[in-house]
Amino acid sequence: MRRLAGLLTMAVAVALPSPAQADVAPPLNLRAYGGMNTWRTQRSYQLAWDNPAASGPPIVAIHYRVRNAAKEVVGERQIDWAPELKDTLPGIPGVYTAEVWFEDSTGEEGPPASVKLRFDNARPAQVEPIQIPPWLGRGAFPYMVRVHHPPGEAPISGIAGYAVSIDSNADGSPCTAKDQCTATEMGLAAGLGDSMLPISGLPEGTSYIHVVAVSGSGMQSVLPRHAVLQVDLTDPVTRLAGNPGNWTNKPVTLTATASDSGSGMEVGDQATSPFTALQIDGGPPKAELGASVSATLIADGVHSIAYYARDAAGNINDGSTGNGQANARPETAMVRIDRGPPSISFAKLQLPTDPELIRVQVYDALSGPQPLRGWIGVRRAGFGDSFESLATEPTLGGFRARWDSDEYPPGEYEFRATGYDMAGNASTTAFRADGSRMVMSNPLKELTSLLAGFGGRELVRRQCARSSSAARRCRRASGGEFVQRPAGRKIPFGHGILFSGRLSAGPGAPLRSMSVRVIERFGEGANLLERTTVTKTGEDGVFATRLAPGPSREVTAAFEGTATLTRSVTRPVRLGVHSDVSLQVSSAVARVGGRPLIFKGRIATDGAAIPANGKSIQLQFRLPGLPWTEFRTIQTDQQGRFRYPYRFTDDDSRGVRFRFRAYAPAQGNWPYEPGGSKPVAVWGR
Repeated sequence: MRRLAGLLTMAVAVALPSPAQADVAPPLNLRAYGGMNTWRTQRSYQLAWDNPAASGPPIVAIHYRVRNAAKEVVGERQIDWAPELKDTLPGIPGVYTAEVWFEDSTGEEGPPASVKLRFDNARPAQVEPIQIPPWLGRGAFPYMVRVHHPPGEAPISGIAGYAVSIDSNADGSPCTAKDQCTATEMGLAAGLGDSMLPISGLPEGTSYIHVVAVSGSGMQSVLPRHAVLQVDLTDPVTRLAGNPGNWTNKPVTLTATASDSGSGMEVGDQATSPFTALQIDGGPPKAELGASVSATLIADGVHSIAYYARDAAGNINDGSTGNGQANARPETAMVRIDRGPPSISFAKLQLPTDPELIRVQVYDALSGPQPLRGWIGVRRAGFGDSFESLATEPTLGGFRARWDSDEYPPGEYEFRATGYDMAGNASTTAFRADGSRMVMSNPLKELTSLLAGFGGRELVRRQCARSSSAARRCRRASGGEFVQRPAGRKIPFGHGILFSGRLSAGPGAPLRSMSVRVIERFGEGANLLERTTVTKTGEDGVFATRLAPGPSREVTAAFEGTATLTRSVTRPVRLGVHSDVSLQVSSAVARVGGRPLIFKGRIATDGAAIPANGKSIQLQFRLPGLPWTEFRTIQTDQQGRFRYPYRFTDDDSRGVRFRFRAYAPAQGNWPYEPGGSKPVAVWGR
């Protein structure tokens, strides 16, 4: 504007040429201001020009005329000399021609200068719907969005391009103004045909694309076109059901199921249909549309399984490569099928050093043996009884059991075994590896003999003759040196006793350095129910141990046997221990009708507990030539003590010497034999 004003001021100052000079010159460099690419959206406009050099009379007026495209005059004016020219076009979009010429002070008019005025305020129609799939997956990018042309006749200024924006606002717009777009807001600015917009990537979730067509004058579509961009970049989650994991002996039906929290696995009208696939041993995959697929495996062997899925957005984890990127590898699993039974047999021979050990070998070329499920049974041969199960334990390539032959009477015994492979197939056999039946004769081991008794009385050493048949019979009968007598033994309270014996094998050969258990089982009321002492035999097979003091008991000697020697146990022998009772009297003289005598005492409790109601104690007296006679039974307290007052009232007691004692009789919950105290003497007066 300032430049135009200056130019006009300069034109006024120039002296106009005389009539004899040249004609009036036209305006120079006529131009219009405003508009985009010479197109304007406003009817108002402004013209400017440069004045020619002064060569005649001065310019006194400016003529102005506007023609439409049909060259019809739609506006004409004359204005005084002014620094600018402003006017308004008709409201009809079109291409107009503005003509400007000068008139000098003599009334002569010069030739016109012209300039085009392009006016278009029409808005393009809304673009056609943008065709976008329901879901875009990881492999869809970069994605090319196609914008369809707006329908109908385009504005006179044409379609300069399209403005596009993508955001999270469902009602957004790509342009800031309500009806126009700037050049920088046009993402596609190459005209009507520039309708392909590449999108390199989008965040997972929902986005919105907004598109308007932009006319040559910068006017945008009446309304933006919106489209939803749903993006799912995550593979579906695929799971496998039906795989037993370990070996199985049955056909296996596998089912792969897929789930997807984004585009989902539902089969619809989309171009990329979701499917789930199973691939067995690297063969062609079995695929089913939707979220599941199943297949059954029957053949023996180890099968490799791959399973994967494709969601509705096209995301797939099959390990393939697409769009320059590698998909995740499929999930894998192993299925193991073995439908054939194992081979099973007993060991060809028994171990000479351990004949009771029953060994079974299991062989399976596919799944291998399962020694934890082995079973071995034994029964008398020829009787048809049920097999008795033996406890088994696993071994390398099989299992074994120990048959306690000492617990079975002599005779023939047959065995049967059942073995399993890792798939659960079973085989049963009654044969050894060489094809012979698994039968054994009992006893398997060398017989042993054990004799024992107390301190040399029950076990009497007998020297047999050195020669003659009688000596041989003696040695055979006694084991060479010992004979056991059946009697028990009774000892005083608080005393120990020697318990000894001899262990021999076969015809009486001594067994040296063998462990023998001496077992003492105490009676009811004892603090200790059982006590075991382990001792060893000497070179002559003899063992001895001293039994500690304590309550009455039964004593047994036991040899547990070895892998080649039978077990031996002696019959129990009774060791009785007398009760220990003490008695005191308050006076050695009792006066008839006088003060009572006080009898008190105590029973020893070493190794035993006083019964809950006390221990029964009999107070007895004895006259010369007569037996002991009870005159009162009393109970002790919990410490074993007792006390009893007794008054002499019979005149016949005068001058008589009485003997008194306390006697502990047998009692069911008292673990000692009956026993009495030392007598005390009392004179009657």
